[in-house]
Amino acid sequence: MNKPVISEEKLLWMYETMVKIRVHEERAAELFAENKVPGFVHLYVGEEAVATGVVANLKKEDFISSTHRGHGHYIAKGGDIKASMAELFGKTTGCCKGKGGSMHIVDLSIGELGANGIVGGGIPHAVGAAMGIKLNGLDDVAVAFFGDGASNQQNFHEGINLAAIWKLPVVFVCENNGYQISLPYSKQQIINSVAERGKSYGIPAVSVDGQDVMAVYEVAKEAIERARNGEGPSLIEAKTYRFRGHFEGDPAIYRTKKELEWWKENKDPIIIFKKLLLEKNILSEDDSALIQKKKEEEIEEAVKFAESSPWPKKEDILKDVFSTSTKGVLVWEW
Repeated sequence: MNKPVISEEKLLWMYETMVKIRVHEERAAELFAENKVPGFVHLYVGEEAVATGVVANLKKEDFISSTHRGHGHYIAKGGDIKASMAELFGKTTGCCKGKGGSMHIVDLSIGELGANGIVGGGIPHAVGAAMGIKLNGLDDVAVAFFGDGASNQQNFHEGINLAAIWKLPVVFVCENNGYQISLPYSKQQIINSVAERGKSYGIPAVSVDGQDVMAVYEVAKEAIERARNGEGPSLIEAKTYRFRGHFEGDPAIYRTKKELEWWKENKDPIIIFKKLLLEKNILSEDDSALIQKKKEEEIEEAVKFAESSPWPKKEDILKDVFSTSTKGVLVWEW
């Protein structure tokens, strides 16, 4: 595969996006510790290169489905961080009016079909979107992000099988961060790589270093172009690593401090990419410091917006909350 030519503008966008995700997640961790963010929070720190490298190949009209660790996907796709931060706080100005929280960030206007609290729950959404794309004769693409644990779920197998049979324009992106909550990858699958499962469904599949945004970009570009050209689905396994626990408050006793420190020192995706940009004279240390400052200011503005936003009213508790059944649409009676 020939290496794609990427403009300096896009390379800088990729770097800024990764920094923005990191700053957002580190600030979210602080806010959770201050008891300002309720519920469960799963952070994307350490995995920034995956969302960024994939989404850098998408257009606004393309779709993505996310996971319970979904802030990074949302930010990379261009989501409004004021709306997402307000959602973390549970405020009415949030993207789900404060009723979804961290695990249900969504913005249909940019093709973000939503984060999902169900493991592998977003895979059918992406496959469904891809079917709609094909039936309507569009050249859009859908991308399903999910973790290594989700590749053991029925949604993965059913979704990827149907996509292969119908030759749908969808790319399956497995973010293999090495742990299914606390269970190491080696104890959850006998195969060496999630990508090996692509063979079972007759689709192209590849493993890539998920800490190298350029490597992710290259394999994603090929898979997305393949889907856009009507050649069907692909599976990408990005081998990555989360720098924080499975969720905020997780003591992560299932891994050693030495292991975590090794990844931080040797495989931090932002440091790796920054070094490359410095070597190519696309970025300077001053530029990097300015970008960091700018993103910190953006996130702080979002925090202030969230803090000053109103709480939902009691009379609105049943609005926008529904479930479907064989009898039609049911409003949850809390």
